[in-house]
Amino acid sequence: MNVSEKLISDDGTGLTDARCFRSIVGLDYLSHTWPDIAFSISMVYRFMHNPTKHHFGAVKRILRYVAGTTDFGIWYSRKSDFRLFGFTDSDWAGCLDDRKSTSGYAFSLGSGFLSWSSKKQETVVLSSSKAEYIAATASSSQAVWLKGLLADTTDGSDKLRSKDLNNVANHFQNRKTSTNYAAKIN
Repeated sequence: MNVSEKLISDDGTGLTDARCFRSIVGLDYLSHTWPDIAFSISMVYRFMHNPTKHHFGAVKRILRYVAGTTDFGIWYSRKSDFRLFGFTDSDWAGCLDDRKSTSGYAFSLGSGFLSWSSKKQETVVLSSSKAEYIAATASSSQAVWLKGLLADTTDGSDKLRSKDLNNVANHFQNRKTSTNYAAKIN
């Protein structure tokens, strides 16, 4: 799917038979093994109830990508440094229908990804800073859980390094924004 393409719920090009669309999007389990399609699957999954020709075109692009990358995979090398790295990002008001943002994170352990997610945020936020803060909160929760899991399965000497792609949340952590603005976030 083209990430710059914005999908809306009803663009006037409805499908006469949506069963094919639903059966293809029902293959969302593929996003559990391919982190690079998690965002795209998350986007088209929102239109299961009323798919259009544009949505079906996006699904076909995802399938073409999957067919072209069947030899790719997640590999863990013995020689890699097994440290946990986290990355998080969000778009602001990316859904044109309800203006909600989408959060995403990915955690890698050594040379391969271990955990990833792309989900629509539950609330409408009024700034990109708030959207980033919500994304950072979700990824921090996952980071704490993964750190506990690694502590249970290793000697506990692993260091957690978290990197926020836009570093917007760091302003809240370092108190570089106004107190009134930071206090409004619920």
